[in-house]
Amino acid sequence: MLKTWPKMHSSYPWAVLRFDLEPRTAFQPSSSESASVRSSTLRTESFRRIRYLLCLTALFAGLIISPSRSAQASNKYLEIPPEAEAKNTKAYYYANLKNDEVVAELKRRKIPYRTVDPVPGVRFPIRLTGRLHGVWIHSVLPAKQRKTTPFEILDGRLALALDDFSELLAAHGFVELVHFTMYRPPHGGPAKKGHYHHRHPGGMAIDLGALKKRTGQWIAVGPHWPSQIGAKTCGDGGRQLLGRRGRELLSLACEASDLRIFHYTLTPHFDDAHADHLHMEIKTGVKWFLVN
Repeated sequence: MLKTWPKMHSSYPWAVLRFDLEPRTAFQPSSSESASVRSSTLRTESFRRIRYLLCLTALFAGLIISPSRSAQASNKYLEIPPEAEAKNTKAYYYANLKNDEVVAELKRRKIPYRTVDPVPGVRFPIRLTGRLHGVWIHSVLPAKQRKTTPFEILDGRLALALDDFSELLAAHGFVELVHFTMYRPPHGGPAKKGHYHHRHPGGMAIDLGALKKRTGQWIAVGPHWPSQIGAKTCGDGGRQLLGRRGRELLSLACEASDLRIFHYTLTPHFDDAHADHLHMEIKTGVKWFLVN
């Protein structure tokens, strides 16, 4: 049972809001643009300080709304490709595998993992035990807590998607991914036997908070991707971020979308609750895609 919400760990500079913003360049935005960016950054930082308390309260009050369900309801950025095309994507393939197929694929790829005791709502719960394509994926919790915290659990299907995503991260020079949660106990109680959850309660989503380069440089969603709710993320007319690190984060989200690794990627463009992370999710039976 969930007892505490994961707290930011001070060993990560991005976790205590001490990021240096982008270095000055020859290009200087207008005073109105600068004010907008500063205002957005301050809102993001303030929100990050209270996010965990609010989420904890909502979790037990049963107020958390499914991000993908609300995204699906009416979103102008929702993509619904032809059924045959949707079924031929990585996200659809992984999300709809049977457990024995998941095990076979994990073994074929030599993904380092160990199974865990049954977790209500999760079809094939595991913990990663090593790097994926050289990328270390872990939560914000201190190292001693990671071996037992439920937030390090994920469904094997999500592990396959993360394996593909890690290959993309490695190509960009990243060696570490820090997340807020993958599995998260459901606020409505555990699933009945034989029934499984989606999103975090099913271990089918990850909330990416920050990434580390081989050079040691951190890139984080909160300080480097200023929120602009309703903005388009990818494609023609997509938002152009001023900071180099923010642009790379945005590029990663769009490249993953092009590869159809996830069904949903919710960004700081979606709502205030996603101002400091990327929610990346696969979902059984879904034949549509969203980056917002």
